[in-house]
Order: sequence, then C-alpha cells, then structure tokens
Amino acid sequence: MTLRTIIVDDEPLATQLMHKWLASFEDVEIVAVCRNGREAIEQCELLRPDALFLDIQMPGTTGLDVVARLQGDVMPMVVFATAYDEYALQAFELNAIDYLLKPFDVERLALSVQRLRDRKQISEALDIKAPLINAIANIKNDADEGSFQARKLAIKDGGEIVLLPFEQIEWVDAAGDYMCVHAKGETHIMRVTMKELEAKLNASFFLRIHRSTIVNAECISSVTILPKGEAELLLSGGARLKVSRSYRQNIQHLLK
Repeated sequence: MTLRTIIVDDEPLATQLMHKWLASFEDVEIVAVCRNGREAIEQCELLRPDALFLDIQMPGTTGLDVVARLQGDVMPMVVFATAYDEYALQAFELNAIDYLLKPFDVERLALSVQRLRDRKQISEALDIKAPLINAIANIKNDADEGSFQARKLAIKDGGEIVLLPFEQIEWVDAAGDYMCVHAKGETHIMRVTMKELEAKLNASFFLRIHRSTIVNAECISSVTILPKGEAELLLSGGARLKVSRSYRQNIQHLLK
C-alpha cells in the first residue's frame, strides 16, 4: 500500500522539514508540494492523491477553504498541520484524519501516517464490499424499477445494511470522503463518491445543486434568488440549502 501525498504550506522551511520527514516513510510517495490553497486544489483534481498534509493559515485560499472546495469526488484524506489550535473543531467537523500542532516531531508525524494507513485499509475494505451492497439494492429496486417510492438506497451501518427509501431522503451533502444522507431527521453516513451516489439516485427527483450537495426536488418548499446568480432552497423539513451558480440550471424548471 502506497500513500500518494501532497504537502501544502506557504512556509518554505516548514515544507522542507515536512518533505524530509514524510520521505523517510517507505510507503509515502510525495506527488506534489504546493505553496498555497489554489495550487493545492488544482493538484488534487489533477493527481487524485490519497492524502493531503495541509496548513490552515495561508494567504488567499486557506486550508479550510481547500477542504470545503474539494468536498466530493476528489476528496483526499486530510491531515491539518498548523501553528494555531483554535481551528481544531472546524478541522474535525471537516472529517480530518489528524490535526498536527506546530512544532511537532517526527514521532508525532508517524502517528498521523499510521492513521492514514488505517483509514485507507478501511476504505479499501468497504470498496470490496460495495458490489454486494449494490447487488442487494438492485434486487430490491427490480421489484418496481419505474416507481420512485419502491426504490431504496443501501447504506452499510455497522454490521447491517439499511435500505433507505428514496422518498425519505431530503438531501445529501459531502463530508470529506463520506456522504451524509439526511432523511426524516436522521443523518446516515456512507462511503461513496458524490458521482457514484448521484448515479444511484433517480435523476428525475434528485437534483445536483452544488459541487457537494444533492437535493430531493419533492422536498423543496420555496426558492429564493440570491445575488451573483446563486439561489437558496427552503425544504419542507426546514433546512436551507444554497444553489451555486454553476448548478442553477438544474433548478430552472422550478422558477417557471
């Protein structure tokens, strides 16, 4: 197993030390070094790394901004490395694997690398089980393929598989390398990319409204037009979701 890794830090000395230490691990391959958040986003989309060692406070696009913009199909595992401890809560809300507080030593870095290894092994195990989960969902769906109400989404929850009816799903948003499926006041977590999940859902009822958000059109109560080409949706359950300018065409039929 190899951890294809990108280092992102605007401080040259910190970057050099991180590069030296990470290079000492045989299973870590450093595929890029970035000086700012913009470069990090470009390289992640191009190289699809396994892991990102990411500073938070950088000029322009911060480390938190990078993760927010990468939510979805190209989301690597993230280890934040920063001199500021006040961002820890936000970091773990973004599903960070670890939070390294500068200055740290190589032994502490080794713990982060081991956590990355463990997470990658779990992810690969889930991927192996995915065809079985999909097969179960397909068996259920074949009973009435044309009916929205008869379709179900298979979500692995511990030792069981929850079959969630499509009509109960209100919206889905990305959280790191997982999807949060919101349904009837509960949030179900599943390991799948946004692109894969979008393919599972019925395109006639589920609309992509943001790089990291899909909404059930049947749950939309109202639409508010915002400046700069964006919009806000109010759902029947009370949630408010923003429609980005890039995906506004997907809700145009609701505005007529």
